Amino acid sequence: MVSEDVLRTHLQELRRGTVVVASLVALRRPDYGYALLQRLTDHGFPVDANTLYPLLRRLEDQGLLTSEWNTEESRPRKFYRTSDEGESMLTRLLDDLAAVQTSITGLLIQGVDR
Repeated sequence: MVSEDVLRTHLQELRRGTVVVASLVALRRPDYGYALLQRLTDHGFPVDANTLYPLLRRLEDQGLLTSEWNTEESRPRKFYRTSDEGESMLTRLLDDLAAVQTSITGLLIQGVDR
């Protein structure tokens, strides 16, 4: 039987890239970090704040997200949104994700046929 630690490590590796895709999808609608964290978790992408905030900064540095501060509320919040470049990247990533799923499905079907 596979140990929980080994399983947890592989699940973490699998989800690492999908959190980028999920964030780009979710941020098509502008949102601030904590709300994004909650939304991702609610949709099956549990991510730690210590992972998400550096990811948001990296995606912004890469030009995949834009941000602006909302200072109208009592506490200023930085809102992020998927940029045009981010949309282009998202399209490519979703295409690749679909291709990976097709490949895995093919392997699974081939395994059943044998």
